[in-house]
Amino acid sequence: MSGTDHGHTPAAWTGVTIAFIGFCISGAFVVMAKPAGFWAGMVVVALGGVVGLIMRSMGMGQAPKRGTRTQTQAQS
Repeated sequence: MSGTDHGHTPAAWTGVTIAFIGFCISGAFVVMAKPAGFWAGMVVVALGGVVGLIMRSMGMGQAPKRGTRTQTQAQS
């Protein structure tokens, strides 16, 4: 996996970091039994995905690679 550069972009790091913060917020509010805080954390998680997609569309993500099938993929 390290040879594919999967997720080694500013867009991926930013989106995952924001989503991780949202999961932490949601987890804290689950322990405190506060449903509104839990859903606020889930909104932050979704925001992380949106930010990652926006950054990718701005050119900060990995460009899609088309037509680069390996020999094992071609045989299956």
